[in-house]
Amino acid sequence: MTRNKWTDSNRLILAGAFLIPAFLMGAYFAYRQMAPFGPSSLLTVDLGQQYIDFFAYFRNIILHHPSALFYSFSKGLGGEMFGTNAYYLFSPLNLLLLAFPGKWLTSGVMLLTLVRYGLAGLSMAWLIQRTSLQRGPRIWAFSTAYALNGWMIANQLNMIWLDALILLPLITWGLLRLIREKRPGTYVAWLAVMLIDNYYMAWMICIFTLLVLLWQLPVLNGWKARLKTCGAYLVSSVLSAGIAAVVLLPTAYALTTSKGTYTETSISSKLEYNPLKMLGKLVPGSFNFNQMPSGQPNIYIGMLLLIGAILYFFNAKVNWRQRLVALLVTIFFIASFCYEPLDLLWHAGQFPVWYPYRFSFLFSFWCILLAAKTLQPNFQLKWWGALILLGVSILICWETDRLNLSYLSTSQRMIGLGFVVIALATLVLARRNSPRLYDLLLILVITCDVATSAFTSLNKIAYVSQNEFGQYTSQLNQASHQLKKKDTGFYRVAKTFMRTKDDPMQSDFYSADHFGSTLEPLQPSFLGAIGQPAGDGFVSYDNGTQLTDALLGFKYTMTAKHHGIMNGDQIMPLSGYRPDWRSQSKVGQTSMITSRKNKDALPIAFGASSEIFQLAKATLDPLSYQSQIFQALAGRPINKSLFTVQNFNSVKYTNVQSAEQITGTTFRKQNLLKPATIQLKFIPPTNDSYYLTLGPEVKENASISINKRDFAQYDTYRDTVVINLAHHQKGKPITITLRLKKTSVWLQNVSVYRLNQRPFNASLKTLKQSPLKIDHHSESSISGHVHIHHGQSVLMTTIPTAKGWHVKVDGQSVTPRTVIGTFMAIPMSPGKHRVQFYYRPPFLILGAVVSLVSLGACWYLHRRQTRKVNSTF
Repeated sequence: MTRNKWTDSNRLILAGAFLIPAFLMGAYFAYRQMAPFGPSSLLTVDLGQQYIDFFAYFRNIILHHPSALFYSFSKGLGGEMFGTNAYYLFSPLNLLLLAFPGKWLTSGVMLLTLVRYGLAGLSMAWLIQRTSLQRGPRIWAFSTAYALNGWMIANQLNMIWLDALILLPLITWGLLRLIREKRPGTYVAWLAVMLIDNYYMAWMICIFTLLVLLWQLPVLNGWKARLKTCGAYLVSSVLSAGIAAVVLLPTAYALTTSKGTYTETSISSKLEYNPLKMLGKLVPGSFNFNQMPSGQPNIYIGMLLLIGAILYFFNAKVNWRQRLVALLVTIFFIASFCYEPLDLLWHAGQFPVWYPYRFSFLFSFWCILLAAKTLQPNFQLKWWGALILLGVSILICWETDRLNLSYLSTSQRMIGLGFVVIALATLVLARRNSPRLYDLLLILVITCDVATSAFTSLNKIAYVSQNEFGQYTSQLNQASHQLKKKDTGFYRVAKTFMRTKDDPMQSDFYSADHFGSTLEPLQPSFLGAIGQPAGDGFVSYDNGTQLTDALLGFKYTMTAKHHGIMNGDQIMPLSGYRPDWRSQSKVGQTSMITSRKNKDALPIAFGASSEIFQLAKATLDPLSYQSQIFQALAGRPINKSLFTVQNFNSVKYTNVQSAEQITGTTFRKQNLLKPATIQLKFIPPTNDSYYLTLGPEVKENASISINKRDFAQYDTYRDTVVINLAHHQKGKPITITLRLKKTSVWLQNVSVYRLNQRPFNASLKTLKQSPLKIDHHSESSISGHVHIHHGQSVLMTTIPTAKGWHVKVDGQSVTPRTVIGTFMAIPMSPGKHRVQFYYRPPFLILGAVVSLVSLGACWYLHRRQTRKVNSTF
């Protein structure tokens, strides 16, 4: 009977640990009118610009395209997805999103966020309960502080990392069992789950487990026991990695071709900022938008628990050696928050792009553990100790005011100081007089403290409205679905509007847009070279030409109606301008999107000349490079460009000096107080397509309008971009106005070019002679047949080269070659051939074998341990 009561009581504690943080945050989301409670949403920064699209892609994997687990043509021009999924999507909790299609995905995101808050509190309560650090409802104070700690609030939008807070207490519990009971199974299992769930956060947790091991070693008897424990820890950790090898090995290889190429090779021994700035993070609500790209670690856990963690080092009931190790671990954490080499260690050798000190959740967890050890039911703070701590708190409050930290206000400091006073008063009180009332007070003080900090921090962040996401997504989904009903083949879609660069993943079509940490560098390198906005980790096909549309297989195009405006709102944000699409035939439309068919599009693979193997690297002129690629493929002289430079008909200067040459000239304001413009007038002499090139320096210092309408151009790019000016507009004046935003502007690579339509059509006709006729295709395989004509000896593809691709021609394996540093091409003799492409992640099979062997080893060790135990009875 007693045992049942104990079990029921513990279940109640665990249920409360889940419900309290979930309820608090749910109430806040309802107050902020987050979908489904109102017109707002949780989408902001990367959650709104990246993760939400990956979640839609995840739904498509499960429900429609299982092969997309390994590869997807929705990732830019095509890219591996196993490593990408291992970073973004392997959390089993994402299965909850299957119930939320299309525009309702934002509601699923909110539910998933609340579940993660609850599970973080639940797992922390489990750890505290199992280790007997605290008992009864008091546990809620510690579990709630953990679930709502400063890191969790600041990184609520980074949902891909939040499972780390759920699994960390379970891994720690497993490690403590390994150390104290010589039972490694729990540690091995949960660490393997973490490594599969998110290898990046798992790396940080692995470092932390070593620190916890060092903290626990002093309590073991003798060096022999300590060495055996270290050996067991090492073997168990290796077994965890072995079990996860089916994910880790392919992912590790994928990283070497993407994110891993950005690893720092030179490390400076320096402080990253004034360490005193960390004091500001000890104040509730110490976060705002400016802290996302750069700032200090988010470590707030409530004043009472912070005081409890400090008092741990003065707790005579704890072994002094263990306290000394704990002090060294704490110093190591603090040093890691500002010393560059240690910061890089935690982040696996790469400086974070936004969201600095991503490992600071470990410090919050560490401090809560120390506080839980210290603040036992019989703990009572001496009044003189409280006065000393109050004096220190006043000094910290004064110092944070002197530092002029943008994310802190006077009211925040006063609220923080108020919580210090309340916390100290609580600790000075004797619990024995009224235990239940005291525990309730402890819970209320800590919960109100961390909840106030959470709400204050989140109130400083702006969010995407539900309409902004829902209306755009509905329109794009409709347009994509229309095309699929008309054409079940393989094709790419180009468009002149964009909510995010992962629109193709959101609405399940192929394009050349992507934003993700695991994007292979060869794609932004190539697309930047042909005049597209590109950078580390992203590509966006906004500035195509007739030539690139044909070459890359953009069979369909989408444009926004009414300039993307519905009922006065810009629901379809414009990102490009393509008058050369107007002559294409319409094939579908929604209330906001018109879809057209590009008859010039080439298939994913086609016969070409072997001259492409000889083409040198990209030139600095994107149109010249486009021409060289196309002419080489067609077997024509690459020095006969398909583009011809055109002169402007007239130039008008306002408040800047005149010049004989436009491109390459730096124009400066003559009167700094007046507007300055350069007006370029151009009258097309033919009906061909005309294109304007702009260097990246122009966007920083000038705004652009075409015929008095502000030009819609995606403004993040590092290479010269190409803009379509005219098509079938012979004799109609086009006025380009550059307005200086600063005192000067360098008109880098500002020129107009004409596409010579006849030679382009001739080369295109040659390339259309030998198309690959696809019999079957999926995300990771394509098969078909081709008839290579005389004069052609290459099957050219626009599939980005990757080691995982395997090719068979007429049943025989062949090794594809890489051309223009980007695409696969297969040498092939004239005649008819059967061709198969299939993708398998490198090291997937080896990883699976290692995982099976590791599982077998775990089973063997478990059986051996069980026999040993049984033999003692």
